[in-house]
Amino acid sequence: MKDIAILGVGGLGREVLALIKDINNHIPTWNVIGFFDDACPKGRQVNGIPVLGNMDALNEWNTDLAVVVAIGTSDIREKVVSNIINRHISFPTLIHPSVIISDRDYITIGSGSVICAGCILTTNITIGDFVLLNLACTVGHDAVLESYTSFMPQCSVSGEVRVERGAYCGTGVKIINRITIGSYAIVGAGAVVVSDMPAHTTIVGVPAKVIKTNK
Repeated sequence: MKDIAILGVGGLGREVLALIKDINNHIPTWNVIGFFDDACPKGRQVNGIPVLGNMDALNEWNTDLAVVVAIGTSDIREKVVSNIINRHISFPTLIHPSVIISDRDYITIGSGSVICAGCILTTNITIGDFVLLNLACTVGHDAVLESYTSFMPQCSVSGEVRVERGAYCGTGVKIINRITIGSYAIVGAGAVVVSDMPAHTTIVGVPAKVIKTNK
């Protein structure tokens, strides 16, 4: 079993811990040695797992260690990853045992991505690095989810959709086929996206509309 740590002790971090336990119950794979978090004191126990230190401690770690970045917000996750400079650190892809991948030969998933319980992926799908698919998301054929995109529970991504780098989709977002969502856009919970949406915007509603431009 390989040592693994979780960066972030919030709700997503604890959910990732549960995901790893489910993986191990299926096939023993990971030895969880602890959490890293800038806001939680070293030595505190979180769901029975110790906090090992902050980002500085992670960058000073001197043995090989797999790390999962458990941060739900796309741009913050990207910033945090850019600050991890330790050559001993690797970023595994974690896929819950319950995930249905219909055609593994034609689906690519980048490093550091997390796919949670109940997700369904069909075929000819490209998923970048550090993508988060939370509980019960579905992704249709020929979809492209670029690096650092985030999908909260029960998002539905239809066929031939492209979600560009760093975009964030809230709980229950639905995207119809052949839509592009621009980089670092924020799609509010429950939105139904029926037309292309520009980068760096906040999008809400049914049908979804741009309500502001983000800095």
